[in-house]
Amino acid sequence: MGLPAAAFHFLRTEQLHMDITQSPFGTLPDGKQVNQYTLKNSSGMIVKILDFGGIISEIHVPDREGRFADVALGFDTLAPYLQDSPYFGALIGRYGNRIAKGRFTLDGKTYQLPANNGANHLHGGDPGFDKVLWTATVEEGGLALRYRSVDGEQGYPGNLDVTVIYSLSEDNEIVVRFHAVTDQPTPVNLTQHSYFNLHGVAAGTGNILDHLLRIDADRFVPIDAGAIPLGALAPITGTPFDFRKPRAIGERIEQPDKQLQHGIGYDHCWVLNHAGGELARAVHVLEPVSGRVLELWTREPGVQFYSGNFLDGSLTGKGGRQYDFRTGFCIEPQHFPDSPNQPAYPNTILRPGEVYATESRFKFSVEK
Repeated sequence: MGLPAAAFHFLRTEQLHMDITQSPFGTLPDGKQVNQYTLKNSSGMIVKILDFGGIISEIHVPDREGRFADVALGFDTLAPYLQDSPYFGALIGRYGNRIAKGRFTLDGKTYQLPANNGANHLHGGDPGFDKVLWTATVEEGGLALRYRSVDGEQGYPGNLDVTVIYSLSEDNEIVVRFHAVTDQPTPVNLTQHSYFNLHGVAAGTGNILDHLLRIDADRFVPIDAGAIPLGALAPITGTPFDFRKPRAIGERIEQPDKQLQHGIGYDHCWVLNHAGGELARAVHVLEPVSGRVLELWTREPGVQFYSGNFLDGSLTGKGGRQYDFRTGFCIEPQHFPDSPNQPAYPNTILRPGEVYATESRFKFSVEK
């Protein structure tokens, strides 16, 4: 599944030229040190990444006047990431999104995963990949993070060896490349779970409802009240899920639509129009006041768009800012939720001898 193994390696023609520095960020309860890695390119864009959870903790990009701001929700210290974080900036695995009742059958054997989201399994369990310490090395291609998920971890079969490489291009792209192999058949659906606010995340900045969103998709995955897919994919024409032309996130979010009620807003997977496996633009977001633009390019068949519906002001983030309702959004490139139980969906089972390899790019720019 995914790309050929050779596609995981960087092309030597790609212009990276980034500086990477390391500094301590805190200590885990077991005494292990967590480090923060700062990636900076020649135009001044800065991305900070923790080896704990592979968390993107800061993203500093300019507005149309050249003023830089951090646009990633997160915390100033390690402790809140250990306890309270709703996956801010984290790597997600083994399986991003939900698996119904935490149960699936593979090659005739039924596996039971922990239910950590009501009756269902979410984002690989607790702890998932978002709460483990990855082994970090600075390499030619960027910051490489490695983790072995052992057989039986969170109920999943097989030892899964995962490598994620973060890099920062001269075009202000955060490039995320995933690679995994296994010794037993197992579901794999890795993603990156940053929350963005293109106003910036400093105290006093607004919510994300004015951001203009475009998603290159004609269909989405309808869900039940527990956010589990109903099965059939649905057309977006005539629904509040039609973002084929730029629309403000908040324009239709309060409409009396059953799917919006199930998600308490947008918390759904869009079925991207591009052919699976090719790198193509999936999402374009413009914040009109600052002019900041974020594009997602991905090889994945879907993207989960989440409008920060469960942020409620109870979390205190950077600089003492409270993260209120809908003050951040997520665009999570991935396969579809509950795919191990939905045979009509694209395959998410990785088998021995196969290579899971995929890539997504978060590209920042400005509109004058």
